Parts: sequence; structure tokens; C-alpha cells
Amino acid sequence: MQKLLEKTLKDSLKANECTLGIKQVLNSIPKSKLVILSNSIPKETYEKIETNANKSNITTLKFDGTSVNLGKLCGLQFRISAISLPKISESDIKSLLKEYENL
Repeated sequence: MQKLLEKTLKDSLKANECTLGIKQVLNSIPKSKLVILSNSIPKETYEKIETNANKSNITTLKFDGTSVNLGKLCGLQFRISAISLPKISESDIKSLLKEYENL
């Protein structure tokens, strides 16, 4: 179900090619290709990130789970509310979006 997302996130973390955290993601949006946001983000912060991403033509993915779930999916012991991926391929982005449409 979320196998592709889990693999993508773990590979990005292993290669140190991602940015974690709301403030860091906000700063890295211009360099990103995909931003993943959990349900735990406050509405105004979510809208701010989404607006900035749309201005920069960056795809956003709403993770259907809490920051705890997103952290576990990444294989980390702490909460993750937002992740930006600057080095993800366009085909992977399309596959992830297609996977989430089918849920």
C-alpha cells in the first residue's frame, strides 16, 4: 500500500538527500521536487507550505497519517511532520501520486 513511499523515503534518508522538519522544508522548497506533509501539521502552516510549493511549481503529497506514522515509515524513532525531496525523479513522483490516488 505504502511500499513505494517507504522505499523512496528510506533511500533518500540513506543517501542524505532529504530535508526534515517544517521550518527546514519551508526554506528548501525552491530546491525541492516533492514535499510530503503529515496530518499533524497545523492548518495555517500546511497552507503556507502548500502556497509556497505551488508558487515554485513543486508537487505536494498529503500523507494520510500522523507525524509519528511518517517517522515510523522512514524508519526513524521520532516524529516527522514534513519532508522535502530535492533529488527524486519525475517518474517516482508520478508513481507516488498514482499510488495515493488509488487509496
